[in-house]
Amino acid sequence: MQNSHRSFRKNKSATSPAISTVILMASAVVMILVAMTYANNILSVKMAENEYNTNKQFMQTTGQQIDDIAWTIGRAQTVSYSIKYGNVEFQEVALDYTFQVHTSMGELKTLNMSGKTGIILYNMPVGSYSLGNNYFARTPITANNSFLLPDSSAPISQVICEQKSSISGGSYNRIALVPTMRVLTSTVTSTTGSTNYFKFYLPDLENGTNLYRSQSITLTGEGISKVTQDHVDQVIISVSFPQAASLGFDSSFFNFKSNTITLDSASTPKLTPDSVVEFYVGNVIVTIGQV
Repeated sequence: MQNSHRSFRKNKSATSPAISTVILMASAVVMILVAMTYANNILSVKMAENEYNTNKQFMQTTGQQIDDIAWTIGRAQTVSYSIKYGNVEFQEVALDYTFQVHTSMGELKTLNMSGKTGIILYNMPVGSYSLGNNYFARTPITANNSFLLPDSSAPISQVICEQKSSISGGSYNRIALVPTMRVLTSTVTSTTGSTNYFKFYLPDLENGTNLYRSQSITLTGEGISKVTQDHVDQVIISVSFPQAASLGFDSSFFNFKSNTITLDSASTPKLTPDSVVEFYVGNVIVTIGQV
């Protein structure tokens, strides 16, 4: 009598359900791991980008604090920052401003006043976040590219953002707080006539005791130097870069419109003959991580 149930032949090439399940689960795990790695990479880049942008704002805030600290002896202010991918450091004597005046008596005098100043740097390795080699920008984007600005509201520092792979110490995205100058003009009238005054202001950033105990920078006003010269018909201000050869902080790093500025009767602002000029240098001590 024939069996009512259909018989199945054994297929030796078929895969058992258990093995199929294992293969599917392994494939799913691999895809999940790949997706997690990709997501972590994207998250890391976004976090580094956020840190970079946050520290641009930190540098601008610090620059505003310098403007308050430089002209008040003994005043101190602490500004906090947050970093995971980069570091903050102080670079001594990155800029050297020199001041010359030409008097109505035909003399060209170099004023005996130090214009050597450091810069504050935030450094992030390009492996964490990259904007492209030779990237350069000033913050804000409307910032002037001159180291000398007229007007009482003009800043005495500027923030530059730069990426260079050839600079000494490795490839970094750098945000630099750079001390610059402000010039104010005024006219004083008396019974004997009118006198034009030109007042120049420069913050001098000097290195303090950097303990790196906290993520903060403390700025302290230490002193103000002043030099006055009368009967001036021309002012020449130049900037040089003492760390250009050893560390790469050269003219191309700061990218000023010109490294020498001359004020005279044809310039803007106009320096009228027989003027009185006054140079003020405010000494600011920069301390990183001081508790």
